[in-house]
Amino acid sequence: MKYTKIEKNNSVCVLAESEEKIITDVQSALDLIVSANYEAGTKNIVIDKNLINEDFFILSTGFAGEVLQKFVNYGGRIAVYGDYSGYTSKPLKDFIYESNKGKNVFFASTKEEAIEMLTR
Repeated sequence: MKYTKIEKNNSVCVLAESEEKIITDVQSALDLIVSANYEAGTKNIVIDKNLINEDFFILSTGFAGEVLQKFVNYGGRIAVYGDYSGYTSKPLKDFIYESNKGKNVFFASTKEEAIEMLTR
């Protein structure tokens, strides 16, 4: 896994990159928070949606809720970027919309937008 520290607008976030999925279960999400904090000194994480287990985007599994609860409990923030156009679930679209109005969880189309959401 590769962590790239990004400083912008007096804020810091880390771009997490990998050839393999990074968030596959709740423990791997917690590991990501701890590793990013250790490697880059921040719990603000930008990640490609393709690096997250697909169950995350099926809200009925409860996986997204468990993962995002870890971020909130441990003071982390996350911005997930990628193409969401293939999802037809109204609850997921509503979830993405509402998350983007908050302060801890964001969904963006591009990496640049995701970085901007965590560093504004």
